[in-house]
Amino acid sequence: MRLKISLLKEPKHKELVSCVGWTTADELYSCSDDHQIMKWNLLNGETTQVAKLPDDIYPIDLHWFPRSLSGKKQIQAENFVLTSSDGKFHLISKTGRVEKSVEAHCGAVLAGRWNYEGTALVTVGEDGQIKIWSKSGMLRSTLAQQGTPIYSVAWCPNSEKILYTSGKQLIIKPLQPSAKILQWKAHDGIILKVDWNTVNDLILSAGEECKYKVWDSFGRLLYSSQSHEYPITSVAWAPDGELFAVGSFHTLRLCDKTGWSYALEKPNTGSIFNIAWSTDGTQIAGACGNGHVIFAHVVEQRWVWKNFRITLTKRRTMEVRNVLNDAVDLLEFRDRVIKASLNYGHLVVSTSLQCYIFSIKNWNTPLIFDLKEGTVSLILQAERHFLLVDGGGIYLYSYEGRLISSPKFPGIRTDIINVQTISLSNDTLAIRDKSDEKVIYLFDPLSGKPLGDGKPISHKSEIMEIALDQKGLTNERKIAFIDKSRDLYITSVKRFGKEQKVIKIGTMVHTFAWNDTCNILCGLQETRFTVWYYPNVVYVDKDLLPKTIYEKDASEFSKNPQIVSFIGSQVTIRRADGSLIHISIPPYPALLHEYVNNSKWDDAIRLCRFVKDQTLRACLAAMAVANQDMNTAEIAYASIDETDKVQYISSIKDLPSKESRLAHILLFSGSEQEAETRLLQAGLVYQAIQVNINLYNWERALELAVKHKTHVDTVLAYRQKFLDDFGKKETNQRFLQYAEGLLNRSSSGLANYAVP
Repeated sequence: MRLKISLLKEPKHKELVSCVGWTTADELYSCSDDHQIMKWNLLNGETTQVAKLPDDIYPIDLHWFPRSLSGKKQIQAENFVLTSSDGKFHLISKTGRVEKSVEAHCGAVLAGRWNYEGTALVTVGEDGQIKIWSKSGMLRSTLAQQGTPIYSVAWCPNSEKILYTSGKQLIIKPLQPSAKILQWKAHDGIILKVDWNTVNDLILSAGEECKYKVWDSFGRLLYSSQSHEYPITSVAWAPDGELFAVGSFHTLRLCDKTGWSYALEKPNTGSIFNIAWSTDGTQIAGACGNGHVIFAHVVEQRWVWKNFRITLTKRRTMEVRNVLNDAVDLLEFRDRVIKASLNYGHLVVSTSLQCYIFSIKNWNTPLIFDLKEGTVSLILQAERHFLLVDGGGIYLYSYEGRLISSPKFPGIRTDIINVQTISLSNDTLAIRDKSDEKVIYLFDPLSGKPLGDGKPISHKSEIMEIALDQKGLTNERKIAFIDKSRDLYITSVKRFGKEQKVIKIGTMVHTFAWNDTCNILCGLQETRFTVWYYPNVVYVDKDLLPKTIYEKDASEFSKNPQIVSFIGSQVTIRRADGSLIHISIPPYPALLHEYVNNSKWDDAIRLCRFVKDQTLRACLAAMAVANQDMNTAEIAYASIDETDKVQYISSIKDLPSKESRLAHILLFSGSEQEAETRLLQAGLVYQAIQVNINLYNWERALELAVKHKTHVDTVLAYRQKFLDDFGKKETNQRFLQYAEGLLNRSSSGLANYAVP
């Protein structure tokens, strides 16, 4: 990935350009110390003067009023706020008319920013004050006051906090007066610029220290750059949070969200004081110290899947290369390419107006349909369908280009959905809610309606990342997620009636991914690369979980690596410096999954005997129990020396009725409640009572006996024997009451003296 620079021979402004801002993806406004507001049309290359400001107004910062993100067509920005050195901010229309000028600060107003809803404006100045204003320019509050100038300010994604600079410090201050303030020393020099992204919730900072840094919203340092030659005068996140740009003297840099640099350009610009990303995230504009406005297009993005590598060579051209035979195809588009995704044998490309669907079998005849709303911010693929996210909603399409559904839930904000907070499989769509980060909503992709009984998955702490498994039966669909403590959990998706348990399967997991061909999960835990060959084992035999895990030292991946993909038996990991590392895992677990899915138990046993790996045998044992094949389970458990379980499985096989065997398999998996329910439904009341006695659930055993008017004496006898063994006396009033009643009314027919 690199930047394609566009710079005029002669600058249009006579003095330094202080700020720039996009109205649409092809139109930009710039303000300069020559008091001119210029409009740049990128479609026809024209530059026109919109307005000439009074000579006493020297502009410093510009921010367009946010575009509407409601369900209607996205409207373009119609006015902007301009801060200036005379202590005022000005509300200016698109035509250049000054609608209102407001005395805001003593000294220059150094920055002004609308919140994401457009309901409030924050300004900061040389006087060290932070002020919140209404949409019409009425003062609401003075949020803070300090003795040093505040050079930059940013809203948090939900507009409830303000991030601002204070010398070498960064401060996050909530709008609520009583809330706790977060403050930390971020740099060794004065901080000049900050930015806070809505989608990834990460913070950028830079300044006179000549370094840029990436922070999370808790003030933890994620990345610190090397020192540049000159102070860094501008930083800006791309709208989707995947990239950011850094500007300095004769320097423009494009970086990944984790901090490493994609491209470094050295244009003749002087200092770049302000950077703005276009609304579709494909290009950058910079306000330059020598009067130029620099434009840079992001090109040469790459997408890789199996033996195909696709490169965006120009704004409207892609090159497809098949590395097996070195065949090359060129794909031409009518409009600028904004987003693309390559997976499951299909390439999906969104331009500014249309969506193209290519099959890897035929690159010449794509399916094309017009897009309903504005710019697509995310494309996510599953095997049978894919989804598009834009400002208007979430849309699911088939690979034939047919709109399948458009799921919605109250308070949905599509502008902040990213690949960590949404996941798609053939039969399920999962979305982590932004208003309550402890909740995951589940939808049926085909209907767009909530899944099961409509209840979302709720967790005890905030969820950071989610992912659905891709294979297997619909009623066995699992979702894995990482919470705020970096613990990895797994739970079942289909929730009719009973509440499925959420089970922790890993700690300190920074990144994870499901395999595309079978339900194997991989993740990076502190210093270990871990593969869970059969995560479902936690619902079958939790004791086997450690035996079904493959681990490898991960120190070679350096700090903060990210898993990019897990395709076939190859895991691709991106290190913190941007380099890609490929790891191969043994192919046998995937082969075992295939045999089990096709009920080829003899082949599965032969595979385990051939490989002679305890991990594989443990996986087979759990898979066999899950599929109720007790003969295979007995062989597999015997091969991993689980003698007690072999004996129990043998006793299950000897049970006379099918219902009884199924109930005891459930009991083996730890599902006592389900086992009891199955026995009662089959009319095996005594067995249900005996199960509770064996588990020392005395009160439940007595409750069942009394309810069904049978074997009360049996429960009391077992209870008395249990107490006698420990030399205890009965203290439970309920047992004392029924024991006494049994003695008094032994002939009344209440108790049935059946032999256990």
